[in-house]
Amino acid sequence: MEFLLITGMSGAGKSQAMKVMEDMNYYCMDNLPPALLPNFVELCYESRRDIDKVALVVDIRSGEFFDHLFKGLEEIKGRGIEYKILFLDASDNTLIKRYKELRRPHPLNPEGSIIAGIEEERSMLNEVKKRADYIIDTSNLTLGMLKEEMSNILLKGKKSRNISISVSSFGFKHGTLLDGDLIFDVRFIPNPFYIPELREFTGKDQNVKDYVFGWPETNIFISKTIDMLEFLIPHYTREGKTQLILGIGCTGGVHRSVAIANKIAEILIANGHRVAINHRDYKLR
Repeated sequence: MEFLLITGMSGAGKSQAMKVMEDMNYYCMDNLPPALLPNFVELCYESRRDIDKVALVVDIRSGEFFDHLFKGLEEIKGRGIEYKILFLDASDNTLIKRYKELRRPHPLNPEGSIIAGIEEERSMLNEVKKRADYIIDTSNLTLGMLKEEMSNILLKGKKSRNISISVSSFGFKHGTLLDGDLIFDVRFIPNPFYIPELREFTGKDQNVKDYVFGWPETNIFISKTIDMLEFLIPHYTREGKTQLILGIGCTGGVHRSVAIANKIAEILIANGHRVAINHRDYKLR
């Protein structure tokens, strides 16, 4: 029997993953208390339905029962049943955005802040993440990409895709990018804000891009930054990092950082990387 345990952060896509498993002809069960794992597996073996592939979603909704997870897994392993763990993760910013879009509180902190609940959940799930056989970061994945990722690792035996990269522009006057892994300050480039005919445009507009990329130092910076990233990315991947967040900051997050973030993302995509682009502050002026 193939036995897959799906777990991970609330909001990271476990429900969608279970639907994918159903499409792969797995018998699926959502939110089973971990203490009942051995009983459930035994029932599957005794079933007349000839169940040979099982996927279970277990997460912090189980409350106090979550402490029984490893005991239950050891018990089924002691019965000669092998299992795999799929851990779904996402960046804090992505999880917060998903909660706000659905207007839902975090299950661990229903009356408080979402980020406090996320931090507590990460702490609770730290050990199970370490033991996971597969880790998928869903921050930048569509449902179709998630299906492809799961198909690759479960049906084709491939490793999860290379690291996902998020390139985010921001303005330092609105605060730095708190979850950025690498922060680049592009305020050394002359500011289009002080050019009256450019002030009301953004780094997405051609006239601003022409101004920003008209300076030799801009193109040298991008070239050197790409060289550094192409050196770092394989090493981050080797160490198990699943997402890299790049912050490109200027003063207001409207002109220089937007243009440069788009250019860096464009080059990384052309180089075969999985990239998402985000402009945090360009609408805040």
